[in-house]
Amino acid sequence: MLPILLGKATRLSRVVTRAGKEYVGVLYLHGEVGDEELRRALEMFTGPIYQRPPVKAAVARDLRVRRVCELELLEREGRYVLLRAVVEAGTYIRRLFYDIGEVLGVGGSMRELRRVRSGPMHERDSVTLQELEEASRAWLEGDEGPLRRVIRPIEEVLNYVPRIVVKDTAVAAIAHGDAVKVPGVAAVSEGLRRGRLALAVTLKGEIIALVRPLMESSEILEADRGIAAELERVVMPRDLYPPTWRGRKSL
Repeated sequence: MLPILLGKATRLSRVVTRAGKEYVGVLYLHGEVGDEELRRALEMFTGPIYQRPPVKAAVARDLRVRRVCELELLEREGRYVLLRAVVEAGTYIRRLFYDIGEVLGVGGSMRELRRVRSGPMHERDSVTLQELEEASRAWLEGDEGPLRRVIRPIEEVLNYVPRIVVKDTAVAAIAHGDAVKVPGVAAVSEGLRRGRLALAVTLKGEIIALVRPLMESSEILEADRGIAAELERVVMPRDLYPPTWRGRKSL
């Protein structure tokens, strides 16, 4: 499962890549291990774990903490173990399998790996390159239906991200680079946290910008003035909503 962003949606790539992942992979054990011993080892690797990126990784090899939400034994045939892992973004599955082998004292390595989910996107919802090519050809011939079925709106992909719903009168100002101000807020998600990335959206659910809240959800609802969130990246075109400040006389 590989999410591919198009157009202005690429401005939200860091949010998409930070979503949790789900994998199915084959761990090969280099020695004999009993089922119960294996299960105990898998339980040890569920929750926060320490990881150091492999030598060939394109990031600094600093020791870091990653969370393994689920680690399930699906099947086993001798030394071959089929596992399902639900992990925090940035978790190295090859390293995880290696470390499991080290804890078991026999060594282990990854033989196969398949990413079946990235955030809310599952492989059952994915499309092939051939389907995309056929949809593109139909669009060039005047039928945009197939292309709309294979390309999903970015708002749907990021439906799990906390949101600040903005009044129509404040949309253009934010699209032009202004901060999200409390008087322009219509509603907020319960999961909004100060300093954590969120989305500023219109009353229709259209994404205006990626923002970083300066207040918690309850604080925004209780305030009557101030800045609710600072802009990180504007996504919406500036001219989509009419500006409300035109025609005003200077004071």
